[in-house]
Amino acid sequence: MGGILNHRIGSASGAGPARDVRPGTSPTSAKELSRAVQAKLADESRSAARMREFVFTDADFEKIRKLIYQHAGISLAPVKQDMVYSRLARRLRARGDKTFAEYLARLEKDAAEWETFVNSLTTNLTSFYRESHHFDILAEHLVKRSATKPLRIWCAAASTGEEPYSIAITACEALRTLSPAVEIWASDIDTNVLAHGQQGVYSMDRIERMSRERVERFFLRGKGDRQGFAKVRPELQKLIRFLRINLLDRDWGLNGQFDAIFCRNVMIYFDKPTQYQILKRFVPLLKPDGLLFAGHSESFMHASDLLRSRGRTVYERADASRS
Repeated sequence: MGGILNHRIGSASGAGPARDVRPGTSPTSAKELSRAVQAKLADESRSAARMREFVFTDADFEKIRKLIYQHAGISLAPVKQDMVYSRLARRLRARGDKTFAEYLARLEKDAAEWETFVNSLTTNLTSFYRESHHFDILAEHLVKRSATKPLRIWCAAASTGEEPYSIAITACEALRTLSPAVEIWASDIDTNVLAHGQQGVYSMDRIERMSRERVERFFLRGKGDRQGFAKVRPELQKLIRFLRINLLDRDWGLNGQFDAIFCRNVMIYFDKPTQYQILKRFVPLLKPDGLLFAGHSESFMHASDLLRSRGRTVYERADASRS
């Protein structure tokens, strides 16, 4: 939205010369600008709707918002309507449904399609060593706790595997062995990305930001028809267990406590009450001196009774003793 205000905008009807809008605009001009922006957005929305293959009503979108919130805790903003249409229209084509109403009516009776529905609406942006400072902190944490065996880490939003493998590499480097006493649980709600992570195969452009030494030590380069790809070494794969977990499920199927939990760039999709309930369940799963790693845009100030910030989006239990 902010970018729209920097454009040269004509009258709402499209007639008349374009004019610059600068600070100090009068209230009347500001109102005109607001109407022009709203008209422009409405025109774009109507234009997009005319180009759609399937009828997609506001009621359809609201039902989808309700279903994905109830099933996965994801809060879809109104601006996500076009994204939702684009992703789910593929499902209508694949199933032969004629309308979104037909698809949604059948969805509630089809367990397999429920899984695909959730997979379609989840976002899986990830990379190796994303927010790299967290892995420096993790390495120091693991060295301090190296007497604990095994060290247990839960990656609660594993996506296609880059994050849990980054954790595994960090553990190997910090503890100076390819077979560290570390157990890593890598979970996600999306079964498609979990399958990718289990395979551990990535295009070379996914790992090119890592040092050559790190790539040579922890990856096997593909040959022949696999050229341009690399596979994670078996030693790393042995450290990780991939499993499906919906953070809204009553039972996560996890036993014992963890030395660290990574739940990064996930909470931004939940509203504050849902965030709080999930964080409340994280706390007893963290060891007294365990660490919770969050995404760079996430803040848990609303859960200060549960977690205490250590800075750089790293948290500890609020009842933990200061080290």
